[in-house]
Amino acid sequence: MCGLVGVAVRSLPSAGLQRLAARFSSSRSRGPSAGSAAMQTAVVRCVPTETKLTISLRLGPEGGSQRHLQREQSESLQTALGRIAHNLVKAQAKQTKKGRKEAASAQAPAQASAPPVTLYQGEQPVPGDTSNAEAWQDGAILQVGESRYRVERNPPSLTQLRLPTSILAGFPVCPKVEVEFGEASHSLFEWWLKEASGSWEPAANGRVFTPSNGHIGLRLKLRCHPGDGRRFGAPVELESDGVVEAGPGACTFDSRQWLTRRAPEEPLLRVVSYNILADVYAQTELSRNTLYPYCPPYALELDYRQNLIKKELSGYNADIICLQEVDKSVFTNSLSPALDAFGFQGAFRIKEKQHEGLATFFRASKYRLLSQHDVTLSEALVSDPLHTEILEKISTNPQVKEKVLQRSTTLQVCVLESLENSSKKLCIGNTHLYWHPKGKFYISKIIYCAILFLFFLSSTRFGY
Repeated sequence: MCGLVGVAVRSLPSAGLQRLAARFSSSRSRGPSAGSAAMQTAVVRCVPTETKLTISLRLGPEGGSQRHLQREQSESLQTALGRIAHNLVKAQAKQTKKGRKEAASAQAPAQASAPPVTLYQGEQPVPGDTSNAEAWQDGAILQVGESRYRVERNPPSLTQLRLPTSILAGFPVCPKVEVEFGEASHSLFEWWLKEASGSWEPAANGRVFTPSNGHIGLRLKLRCHPGDGRRFGAPVELESDGVVEAGPGACTFDSRQWLTRRAPEEPLLRVVSYNILADVYAQTELSRNTLYPYCPPYALELDYRQNLIKKELSGYNADIICLQEVDKSVFTNSLSPALDAFGFQGAFRIKEKQHEGLATFFRASKYRLLSQHDVTLSEALVSDPLHTEILEKISTNPQVKEKVLQRSTTLQVCVLESLENSSKKLCIGNTHLYWHPKGKFYISKIIYCAILFLFFLSSTRFGY
């Protein structure tokens, strides 16, 4: 798994990013008064639902080392400042001891004295009996001896940054991004390629990057500056596990996407429904030898198929995407991050007793999720009076009734509201029906049950 590495802000490849980074850097380094030493940063993470806050700063001589102090939010500021002073004394003593050993001196080091530690809000020191939660405000100045720190409270921070394992030329690379105190949409993304000489060269900016055939054999690097629309947090770099590989060339969906190059305009609506074959089924002997004997083994691998699926789905410019046989990990780690980068939000419903389920995505610029109503149809048949008539009919055949009630068929229902006109509601039903050559009666009853539920929901909730 790729790791997260914090880096310093250096030159950015575009003028726009340079201006943003310069504005961010100047706001971080501006001192409280003229002639003060270069301002460092103390990052404070303080969440109201948690009992502790974290103070992160560099302490000690010669640049010191990064320290992360966890303190109770209700604790007094005076106690927290005393702890910072104590940590600095320990760091100084350790450095002195190291220097004594290097000099092979027999003289014992003098005991380091605790430096004055004060937190200022403006020009006034914050009273020592103030609670930590109230004292550590954004923009406060922490004075530790001769060093000054500007407090940044809850700056945007990357909690997860991940690149897909398989990267193919001609297919979009969509990183998984999770930002605390910010949004991926407000963050900056820089893509770099490692040339044969070993140097990293800038390739592109933006959340999604599509490598070309000229990039085959090269390694990717992503640098992300998390943002909240007002400021940027510490940037993070991530290198790909492997190199860009050759794609499959022309795909069967390329010709179809000539018809969907433009997104539909009101009142038109484009819906895509797709069974994407859950990985739990793709890797069985039945799949490899009977259902898909024409597929080479690599074409059934999840990482390879995900590249094709994401490119196909994004190219349809749909308003609604309904997917079946979606592995939970695929929704969380692959589809949701990728489609979010293309402007979609999604909801997931796993099927009972299964490892896969249903996913419905909608274009976030047009709709918002009003409510979600998911039902297991076999349970609804037994418990919901709405389906009494259907239950009575299948009960005339005990064998059919047993088969119906054993199935885990699920109906995922998402009610959407138009952002342009709040009076417009859209009820989306997504399901994956069991199929069998001799099961036509069962299928018809389940379809009827699903339609009846959707009709009832629409008529009772929205008067349609």
